[in-house]
Amino acid sequence: SSAQDLLACGGSDMPSCLVLDVQMPGLNGLDLQSELIAADIQTPIIFITGHGDIPMCVRAIKAGALEFLTKPIDNEDLLNAVRQGIARDRKTRQQQDLVERNFEEIIGVSRSLTASLKLVETVGPTDSTVLIEGETGTGKELIARAVHNVSGRPTRPFVKVNCAAIPSGLLESELFGHERGAFTGAVSQKIGRFELADGGTLFLDEVGDIPLELQPKLLRVLQEQEFERLGSTRTQHVDVRLVAATNRDLEQMVENKQFREDLYFRLNVFPIRLSPLRERAEDIPLLVRHFVDKYARRMNKRIETIPDEVMQWLQRYTWPGNIRELQNFIERSVILSTDRLLHTPLSELRNKVEHLEAAGETLDKAEREHILKVLEQTKWVIGGPRGAASRLGLKRTTLLSKMQRLGISRSTA
Repeated sequence: SSAQDLLACGGSDMPSCLVLDVQMPGLNGLDLQSELIAADIQTPIIFITGHGDIPMCVRAIKAGALEFLTKPIDNEDLLNAVRQGIARDRKTRQQQDLVERNFEEIIGVSRSLTASLKLVETVGPTDSTVLIEGETGTGKELIARAVHNVSGRPTRPFVKVNCAAIPSGLLESELFGHERGAFTGAVSQKIGRFELADGGTLFLDEVGDIPLELQPKLLRVLQEQEFERLGSTRTQHVDVRLVAATNRDLEQMVENKQFREDLYFRLNVFPIRLSPLRERAEDIPLLVRHFVDKYARRMNKRIETIPDEVMQWLQRYTWPGNIRELQNFIERSVILSTDRLLHTPLSELRNKVEHLEAAGETLDKAEREHILKVLEQTKWVIGGPRGAASRLGLKRTTLLSKMQRLGISRSTA
């Protein structure tokens, strides 16, 4: 079929990968590529040509072509390129599916993220409390918003509170409000976040930082949906769906008497764990492209090509600051880019990777030796009050996971 026939298909009927000859009757391959880009159709394209025209090849690759092959074509090279194209198209379609399911701000197709989003879809339509666990920068607020978007309250308020950012003496007033004269400096009545979220969702970020003395009042409002403002005896009734998030181990905090057990059970009705970025390296290319496009638009730039070497180093780095660190790195890279190629501080990234990999090997060795020593002291008893997990200050499941990762077993000791 002709190039015009292909354009008439529209995006929904477009194949997963296109193999185009540069010279075609009517519209040539490069012009067809331009038409597809203008129509926002992102199908991977493999060009074949009888002439090794380097400027033409560079133009096609910069515009987003997957591969440029010269005749006579090696069948294995073509087959590998088609496989790459189909895999790329599958990821793009999966990302578009996230948008259609009200997850438009969440980028990624990894197995762990997909599992988390399925949990969001399961719990969203209920009014149950959700506890989102994950390291700093993993996107806990985005997941909280996703829970709100697929709930029965999407048009109602979504109110967020960062419990770690508010001084402990002011947090009670921030959550529950106060009456005029309730304390020194209370010159007027204040409506708290629970009242502002009435009928909608309240997102408590860093819930592990809530002071112990305030936790009973939070427990009461979760159970009874009622409270009193500071300085008032009048009970306020609300209808609020609570979503909480933390980067701390609340179960360990309960054991250390730093967090109320009853409140933990009330928050942990439906836990969702977010994996760190180092465990979802396959999502990094999609995230990079998303942030490049975002900041390029904001800075009125057009960046079409991300060098393969750059992407390889981006995927190799472990990103201790997770998505937030990656986002900041890409913003800086877009600032540094003066043409259609993404320019990154690659030497800095390479140094970080090499330093972390060297340090990681040293730390793993030290950790392995320490765990082995404790296991020998406890005669390989892992659980219980006198077991290795207790001595190491770890949960039994955490210790077992570490032992598996470090290759520790009684037979190899």
